[in-house]
Amino acid sequence: MAALGEQLGRDLDEICDAGLWRELREIESAQATRITFGGREFINFSSNDYLGLAAHPAIGRAACEAVEQFGVGSGASRLICGSLQPHHELEAALAKWFDTGAALVFSTGFAAAQGMLTSLLGQGDVVIIDKKAHASMIDAARLSGVTMRTFRHNDLENLEKVLQWAADRRGRVLVATETVFSMDGSRAPLAGIVELKERYGAWLMLDEAHAVGLYGAHGQGLAAADGLGARIEIRMATLGKAVGAAGGFICGSRQLVDLLVNKARSFIFSTAPSPVVSAAARAGVELIQGAEGEALRGQLWQRVNELRGGVESLGWKTPAEPSAILPLILGGEDKAFAAMERLRKAGFFIPAIRYPTVPRNKARLRVTLTANHTAENIQQLVNALGQAVTC
Repeated sequence: MAALGEQLGRDLDEICDAGLWRELREIESAQATRITFGGREFINFSSNDYLGLAAHPAIGRAACEAVEQFGVGSGASRLICGSLQPHHELEAALAKWFDTGAALVFSTGFAAAQGMLTSLLGQGDVVIIDKKAHASMIDAARLSGVTMRTFRHNDLENLEKVLQWAADRRGRVLVATETVFSMDGSRAPLAGIVELKERYGAWLMLDEAHAVGLYGAHGQGLAAADGLGARIEIRMATLGKAVGAAGGFICGSRQLVDLLVNKARSFIFSTAPSPVVSAAARAGVELIQGAEGEALRGQLWQRVNELRGGVESLGWKTPAEPSAILPLILGGEDKAFAAMERLRKAGFFIPAIRYPTVPRNKARLRVTLTANHTAENIQQLVNALGQAVTC
């Protein structure tokens, strides 16, 4: 057997040879539309901070107040002595926001998905997942020991076929999908999915990570915007995108949350989230529901429409429905990486998204917008795309 160092070298060489090398970049500024790294400033079109709350003064004030009262660390897991007042206040705010019986906060969205699926399901059960759903759902399903099946992306006819197959088996059946997909910006056909899961007696778990804050009268997400919230058993989202903080959460019935508290290993055996982060997240949730949140959503959608029009004028095809995520699919990994480098030289930060994050030959520039981008920023990007990137 080769020495560990020798084997690691071979593995890393394979990654490089495939054009898939990744490395961490040290960002030297706050999360914003302009960021600094390597001593140079870039216009940032890669952040999921959709409403620009990550560096919002109200979020910062809430964090500072929490530090003074509760310190930085939680000190233990929630079931020992780490269940602090900010955690409970955040969960109450989330349950009220989503109009559900209860909510439970996890350290990350990945941990929330893992805790949810491994607690509710096991051997003999079936999870049916949209083929483009986030890795957290896929990995959680595998860990739970269920029989996992995928259905073609947003394909209701294919979903029904899989539900028909699952109906002939004994065990619980759960359908899992994102509402707004992280790499394509496409929206799930929620009304059709809800109708099918009810017809076949399945449960539905929605990941609203890229929809919370952006859709609905008060930013509750796409399910609420479509009037379907009350018909969905499990709603999951993150606090590190539009909310401007960090962590993940599950909203559902009181019984569902009680089950997670008693069975979810990613909750039970993790130190509780920092009270600072939970206090900041609660401030973000409150801000999103108010007049300022509504104004920020309006600004964001205006920028979205401007960018869609700009890239369409360059010959790009945009998704049928607008979202804050606009994929510019280039195909090969090398092509996407070269486009990223050209844009970086022009002063734009848009990392290339490559396999395994997206399928092979579907490498892309994933452009994301925030409420703090300006119309001038959009025009500058469109001009740069026209010079540096071809469809």
